[in-house]
Amino acid sequence: MLAAMLRGAKRLFVMIRRMTVILLGLASLSMLFFTRAQLFAEPACQRPIPGSIVTEPAVLRSHDGVLQVDLTYRNLQRADGQQQYCYYDRKGDMSPTLRLQPGDLLILRLKNRLTALPLASQKNGTQATGSNMPMMSLSSPCAEAAMTVLATNLHFHGLTVPPVCHEDDVLHTLIAPGKLPFEYRFRIPDDQWPGLYWYHPHVHGFTNPQVLGGASGALIVEGIERANQALEGLPERTFVIRDEDLRHPNAPPEKIGFPAPPPLTDAEGDIRNTGTGGGKPAKDLSINFVPVPYPDYPPATILVRPSERQFWQVLNASAVTYIDVQLLAGNTPQSIGVVSFDSVPINEGGMSRNRVLWVNHVFLPPGSRVGFIFKGVSKGAQARLITRSVDTGPAGENDPVRPLANIIAEDRAPEIARLSDSPRPFTPSASVWLGDSPTVRTRHLYFSERPKDPNRPDSPTEFMLTVEGQPPEPFDPQQASPSITVQQGDVEDWVIENRSPEMHAFHIHQIHFLLTEWDGVAVDEPFLRDIINVPYWDGKSARYPSVTLRMDFRNPNTVGTFVYHCHLLEHEDGGMMGLIQVLPKPPA
Repeated sequence: MLAAMLRGAKRLFVMIRRMTVILLGLASLSMLFFTRAQLFAEPACQRPIPGSIVTEPAVLRSHDGVLQVDLTYRNLQRADGQQQYCYYDRKGDMSPTLRLQPGDLLILRLKNRLTALPLASQKNGTQATGSNMPMMSLSSPCAEAAMTVLATNLHFHGLTVPPVCHEDDVLHTLIAPGKLPFEYRFRIPDDQWPGLYWYHPHVHGFTNPQVLGGASGALIVEGIERANQALEGLPERTFVIRDEDLRHPNAPPEKIGFPAPPPLTDAEGDIRNTGTGGGKPAKDLSINFVPVPYPDYPPATILVRPSERQFWQVLNASAVTYIDVQLLAGNTPQSIGVVSFDSVPINEGGMSRNRVLWVNHVFLPPGSRVGFIFKGVSKGAQARLITRSVDTGPAGENDPVRPLANIIAEDRAPEIARLSDSPRPFTPSASVWLGDSPTVRTRHLYFSERPKDPNRPDSPTEFMLTVEGQPPEPFDPQQASPSITVQQGDVEDWVIENRSPEMHAFHIHQIHFLLTEWDGVAVDEPFLRDIINVPYWDGKSARYPSVTLRMDFRNPNTVGTFVYHCHLLEHEDGGMMGLIQVLPKPPA
């Protein structure tokens, strides 16, 4: 009896021990899943260190005509006090490139997990967000939040997508932290030009700090090789250039060998243009998040295979920085073959297929894009990607010449995804080329600036984009009526002047336009744009610098209310924006 009881107790002990091991294992497994989930829920906005190899952004491709994306949006404060903003997909990849075909359905769910962080700095009494705007609340079924630094939304820059809730509305869509993910759902139009587009937040008054903190990603509508046979089979690279606040703002500029004029700051605290091509920049730059910080500018590294031609798509996703892209071999500029600009092939709507424009540099205002053929470099060659200096005007930010990356040709360079080597031909647009379209009217608009307090020239600047004949005032997001009303189907000419001492970059949502005159001189460009720089006024000339643009409101997707503005986002946040309404075409 005793022996049987001992055997039973032993079996019970073994069962208890096994159950304990199983329970401990399950607990460890659950802790592992919890830890991984917690790590994903609390990403660290980890970015490369200076001098790193430039890698391609993670790619999310559509399948069977649909691309479903889950993005989590977070922020953190760096050790130097600057704020970073990050998009993460479900795998934890940062700012993934979205790749879709014309006609594909995009379903993007955005989770706002922004948190209030301590103010890193004060600029002339304004918040470190860089905004002079008060907190505002809008009444809309899409508005979950007041218009504050913690609200966000998405703008799909360059796409001809309707400006309505859940598609490409930036006026009323305000996503609050802690709410359920907000769903964007729309189709890429069948006639959307193939090329590089991008996504970024667009909450008026608070766009600049979020984009300056890195909130941006590329969106590619595939098929560019269908518009130009020179691209067939080429490896394709995507480079996103971003700006950020200086990591070493107190470092002297003498280290870089340029003259060191005394740095002057504007009312917003940014370094003013020196006019020398050197000196301390207003902002640091990065390429695919690899920083190239002032004052030593340690270049990133781009690895290529020896003498391999590639197709490069470059996006200037800067908040306020102009860049002028150039490739150097030694100190000699190299030609690059431009095939698209602002997502549009340079082929007059498909009438002139296979056009390549060979140039030795490309000027990109903030928000602009270029696609070009990189001819390749031989093994051992000393090649560099730089930005040339940009004269932004006496009141503009300082954008000096500086390196971005060393280009090194090595056999160990990774294989890059290639464009199709046997694409079906691109179908030319059925619409009349915009340059040949008659216009129904001409409008005049102008950029201008003034100090908020007329008695204090150093007070925050008010930025304005005004329709001639209307009073110049900063944009009011609660204004009841649009500044411009047009009818779908119309084509108009807009003359845009710059009456300020710094450059401005005109951008309009939902449409592309054609540059027809530069400062009153006719030009004949074979491509469309969605951003154009307007030169600064020297303060003396009787005539203001201007551009004349042919505006295209023929697409039915333009019906609705949307914005036009300066794409220097500090200017847009400060009021340099206007409202346009496109009315439906009346029935025939």
